Order: sequence, then structure tokens, then C-alpha cells
Amino acid sequence: MTDRSPAQLKRAKLIINILSIVIPLAVAVLFKVEIKGVDTSFLPPIYAGINGLTAILLIAAVMAIKKGNQVLHETLMRFAMVCSLLFLLMYVAYHMTSDSTEYGGDGPMKSVYYFVLISHIVLSVAVVPLVLYSYLRAWIGNFPAHKKLVKYAFPIWLYVAVTGVVVYLMISPYYS
Repeated sequence: MTDRSPAQLKRAKLIINILSIVIPLAVAVLFKVEIKGVDTSFLPPIYAGINGLTAILLIAAVMAIKKGNQVLHETLMRFAMVCSLLFLLMYVAYHMTSDSTEYGGDGPMKSVYYFVLISHIVLSVAVVPLVLYSYLRAWIGNFPAHKKLVKYAFPIWLYVAVTGVVVYLMISPYYS
């Protein structure tokens, strides 16, 4: 296990707990902010692409660690975290400057869309502490605990990344 002082660990856990609360609250609050006159209509396909890239990075990272390539795994996971942060920033920027787009379909596809959207949103909130605590456990070298938590974090993060693309593809015909 990597030597980290108790103060470093306590500070890291505090930061993770704060981020796990602040990120979803900030996104919710920023959705109420309206900035007019800024065209960010180009962002949705970009942040959907970033979600797709995140999914690819997550799968590649799992493949790397299964092959014993810890350095590549760490690099891919850091890149996936950066992609998720970029997604979040672009997503918030878009929604602060654009009206929400209503899903225009009907019938069973409308139910599918809302199921995918709601599960995506709920799990995107849950994945923040899972990913950050997984990262912390690896950072301190507690790989058994890291592996145990990743059993939950990985499939949820992958689901959020993939459903981000699905939501975009389903709503994109209705963008004005």
C-alpha cells in the first residue's frame, strides 16, 4: 500500500464527499441559469462523442488491466475521467445557453427514451462518488478494495457513458 498520511486521506475523502454533493447540485442550479445570445448548438454532438469515447476508454482500460498493463490502465482511466469532466462542462454550458429540447416521438419509443434518460441522470449522480472512491483506493495502493468497488463503478460508469450517446441519438432529430 502506498504511504499516504492520515491527513492526506482524510482530506481526499472530504474532497470526494464535497464533490459528490456539489457536482449534482451545481448542475441542477446551473440549469436554472439562462445566458442568451451565445450559440452552443454545436456542443451536443461533441459531448455525445465524448461520452462514446469515455465508453471506449473504460473498456480499453479493463482490457489493459486484465492483460497486466497497469500503466496503460491508469493512463486510460485518467483520460476517461478528463473526458467525463469535459462532457460535464460542455453539457452545462449548452443547457445554460439553450432551451431544453423536448422529445418529439410518441408511443413506446417515448417511454424508452424517458426510461433511458431518467436512469442515465440518476446513475450519473451515483457514479461520481463511486469513480472518485475507486480512484482513491487505487491511489493509496489498496487494490483489493479498489477492485471490490470497481465491480459497481465500472458497469454504472459504462452505462452512463453509453446511454449518454443513446439519449443524444434519440433526441437529436428534435433539436431546433
